[in-house]
Amino acid sequence: MRWVVLAATALLVAACGGAGNDNDSAGGTAGAPGSATGFDGTTIKLGVLSPLSGPVAVIGQPLTAGNKVWFDQVNAAGGIAGKYKVELVQEDTQYKPDVAVQQYNKVKGNVVAFTQLLGTPSTLAVLPQLKADKVLAAPASLDALWVREENLLPVGAPYQIQAINAMDHYLTEGGGTPQSKICTMIQDDVYGEAGQQGIDFAAQRYGFTVANTQRYKAGTENFAGQIGQLAGAGCQLVFLTATPTDAAKIWGTAAQARFGAKWYGQSPSYTGAFAKSAIAPYLRQNVTIVSEGTEWGDASVPGMRDMVARATQFAPQQQPDYYFAFGYNQARAMGAVLEKAVQLGNLSREGILEASKQVGTVTFDGLAGDYAYGAAADRNPPRSSTLFSIDPAKPFGLAKLKYNFSSEAARAYEFKAAG
Repeated sequence: MRWVVLAATALLVAACGGAGNDNDSAGGTAGAPGSATGFDGTTIKLGVLSPLSGPVAVIGQPLTAGNKVWFDQVNAAGGIAGKYKVELVQEDTQYKPDVAVQQYNKVKGNVVAFTQLLGTPSTLAVLPQLKADKVLAAPASLDALWVREENLLPVGAPYQIQAINAMDHYLTEGGGTPQSKICTMIQDDVYGEAGQQGIDFAAQRYGFTVANTQRYKAGTENFAGQIGQLAGAGCQLVFLTATPTDAAKIWGTAAQARFGAKWYGQSPSYTGAFAKSAIAPYLRQNVTIVSEGTEWGDASVPGMRDMVARATQFAPQQQPDYYFAFGYNQARAMGAVLEKAVQLGNLSREGILEASKQVGTVTFDGLAGDYAYGAAADRNPPRSSTLFSIDPAKPFGLAKLKYNFSSEAARAYEFKAAG
């Protein structure tokens, strides 16, 4: 279905309209930036490293479309600082870390920064080169590892926060108690461990024990063994970290086995196609998704209202998709950094890194929590999450249960430097 234009009279705003850069009050700039790698004095080129093919393309494609729509509206208003157009240079990583490194090396000499680098494993693989090359990248990954990395520009509440807020909801409003059999099923890599870290922190804060943990390799074909183990352990709640292709098989297997536990799915486990698939009845009864933002078309949230109007104008064929919103937010944060770099008169790699330290707090108008940037050691990411139930009647199959809430435990979580 096509999007409904919710704000037909919405005006196209200028480059960082509503971006909430709290350091923009100082008048003037340091002078026009000189040409630099990825900037010819007229056009700013940004890299996009994303799985545009393969099983994780269901995330990469809409996320990249979200990147593009944000910068399309910036360009329509004249560009960054009203004068410099943005061009995206896209490369397909296939969700493979080694391919991500190859593609990074292919395009790094042509871009000022990367407005998307999808996947925790791929981000870890590319990070040493980002540091060596003094390049800034926005990870399409919510691991807490990125908060203290000065070469990364994360957005959104980290996976650890999602897991903590999910457990708070289960124990306070979802019928669970500290004596409930709480279990986890996680992808056997750093992405999966991020969710597990949040659950382990919540266990300490709320006094429950993780009764069983099942790990699996991405791309596993048969999950009968893992579901059998969870059932045998008497699990009443399972927290899942997965990407959609694996999640579909996991929940499909659970449905066939009539495994009646509740599930909370970390945000990348879901895609809108699930709501109209054969597993939809099981999902509606058993699954809650923990993410951020709101339902598609929720006009009460300014960021959603603006995003729908802009998407309708610049990408009318795009279907409602919450990965689209994440990409849109990524581009918004990078746009704020570029605006600051122009204000400082320096669009070099070093200038962009410095701008990321000075950009201040960026607001996403309800599509995600506000992110306090600055020096990596001082950053404060959002601590809020939104819980969704599966509802095929909604545009991308998600209905909000609890919007933009932050548990006391999530607010207490401390972010440390990697290593």
